[in-house]
Amino acid sequence: MEWRGRRESSNIEDRRSEGSPGGVGGFGGGGRRTTGSVGVGGGLGVVAIVVVGWFFGIDLTPLLNGGGSVGGSGSGMSAPEPITQDDKDAGAFVSVTLADTEDIWAKVFKEQVGKTYHPVTLVLYKGVTQSSCGDASGATGPFYCPSDKKVYLDTGFFVTMKQELGINGDFANAYVVAHEVGHHVQDELGILGKANDLRSRSSEADSNEISVRIELQADCLAGIWGRDVQQQFGTIEAGDYEEAINASRQIGDDTLQRNAGQVPMPDSFTHGTSAQRSKWFQIGLKSGQLSACDTFKVSNP
Repeated sequence: MEWRGRRESSNIEDRRSEGSPGGVGGFGGGGRRTTGSVGVGGGLGVVAIVVVGWFFGIDLTPLLNGGGSVGGSGSGMSAPEPITQDDKDAGAFVSVTLADTEDIWAKVFKEQVGKTYHPVTLVLYKGVTQSSCGDASGATGPFYCPSDKKVYLDTGFFVTMKQELGINGDFANAYVVAHEVGHHVQDELGILGKANDLRSRSSEADSNEISVRIELQADCLAGIWGRDVQQQFGTIEAGDYEEAINASRQIGDDTLQRNAGQVPMPDSFTHGTSAQRSKWFQIGLKSGQLSACDTFKVSNP
């Protein structure tokens, strides 16, 4: 993906030079609801626990419960971590990717739904930061908070993707950003609020199924973005789409549970299987149409 030297978004809130709140513990995410019942088995290393924490916390877990934070025994702020050149490069990359989503969704909204797209703000941080949906940390992974209409991303997550999940490449990282922006698109279209209202009145199993459909739709929306990146900017390079498809497969619920030493339990799935996630990304990629991404209309997404 060609991104250097291109337009960067003005909707970046960079908190990486700030200190982290003291006393915030491992899985972070006050106000997040853990959906599903998969526990962390004994003998897992720290990174594996973080990956499982990301599986539980990514994207949708903040959406039903606002506010609150995970408290700890400490207080005050830790010293800010230094901003490295890799951090600067990652921030610039995310900013360019976000700028592409702004241009693409402005065009799609105008042409397909006759509405104005209001861009999302993306918060970059290191360690831990606060959101209106609770604490954000490396253990929760990237997520969209509808309460403040912001995406939260610790770019260190890209390192975890590469080292622990076998996900590599600029376009795979861009897919993560596009997926989170996809939740904002759902919010803009009024889909997210209705789905979350339904989830709040549903059993755990039904709530999980609704969550899966929301996540698969966000994958499909990321596919629309991926298609238009090439059509509008011509920045796709050989192997880029394969990187994103591989990423969607590696973060399927079934794959993540197997990698955590668990037997996959479909009733606990909140994001969809590897096959489902790659399928819906490719539906968006091939169609380019919002109407093709209606995961709520099909009986078996």
